[in-house]
Amino acid sequence: MSTVIALALSLVNAAQAHELRPAIADVSVGADEVSVEIELALEALVAEIDVSEIDDTDAAPNAARYDALRAMDPAALEAELRGAWDGLAENFLFSAGEAGLRPAILSVAIPEVGDLDLVRDSRITLSAALPDDGTPVTIGWTANNGPLVIRQVDAGDDAYSALLDGGEVSEALPRQGYAAETAGSVFWRFIIEGFEHIIPKGADHIVFVLGLFFFSLAVRPLLAQVTAFTVAHTVTLALAALGIVTIPASIVEPLIAASIVFVAVENIVRPQLGIWRTVVVFVFGLLHGLGFASVLGELGGGQTHFLSRLIGFNIGVELGQLAVIAVAFVLVGLPFGKRDWYRSAIAIPASLVIALIGVHWVMDRVFDLGFLGFVPFL
Repeated sequence: MSTVIALALSLVNAAQAHELRPAIADVSVGADEVSVEIELALEALVAEIDVSEIDDTDAAPNAARYDALRAMDPAALEAELRGAWDGLAENFLFSAGEAGLRPAILSVAIPEVGDLDLVRDSRITLSAALPDDGTPVTIGWTANNGPLVIRQVDAGDDAYSALLDGGEVSEALPRQGYAAETAGSVFWRFIIEGFEHIIPKGADHIVFVLGLFFFSLAVRPLLAQVTAFTVAHTVTLALAALGIVTIPASIVEPLIAASIVFVAVENIVRPQLGIWRTVVVFVFGLLHGLGFASVLGELGGGQTHFLSRLIGFNIGVELGQLAVIAVAFVLVGLPFGKRDWYRSAIAIPASLVIALIGVHWVMDRVFDLGFLGFVPFL
């Protein structure tokens, strides 16, 4: 039992669920100036919270400062930003060739104070003068600010877009035209993006797949569930990416967490493969596809390489899910799967742990209680 719990908790600890949303930067490169409009949680930037270390601002050492900024009206928060800008500007990794650029604030748009339990998405527009040597521009920010989506605007349908993490910077963006990508490079990049969306970033998807794994080690039940889940999330991923289906994350995310609870509880009370289990997994796969689509949509991009992005991302997601199953099979299935006590000592306790994790996420995403926030892996 301890091995199973350690496996489940270590996988969750190594990943992040969807609470941390990346900032989104739209980049426009001109002949003598680059401008970047960033949508972000401005309070976290001003409070200098290291979001690479946490996924809940309540756990930050400067959480009180963050909360105070959240309660400020737009004018006061903008004054705080401008007053701290000399230091904050060092976090932005702008360069032209080998020359570093120091961005200045062009404009700030901050919504009025609303529900303090919800993130307030502000927009800041930055600009930097470019040297007259014609060198291309790279954009990024330091790792402590978290993930950053870069999108080149005023460009063609095959223009560059990427999700940067860990202090990465963009590809070189030319001053004339745009950084076009080939179908092959887009396909490969989105395979990586899809895989990373599961490992290490998709804790809820990892836990759901483990719920499918602990239902049964037999090939037929596992194959039936994985196939139903794959077909379903492929459908909604495509529909959502095309803009045909749109459901707010505030609805999708709690339902994804609820799906984790359901499959785990059914593992315990009704471990029989039938049309019901397959249909349930299919329906939950539709929900998870909507969750995947939110990331795919943030990465932007036009229609030129739409299929490359969609198929590549989906393949990456599948490879990530298969990797989770493979690790679980090697660590649990092979050494213990044929033991008489496997179900009572491993599958049921593991499913119980998964159900508890799912319950926590449901409560946190619906009510923002964070009542188990003191538990490191949650």
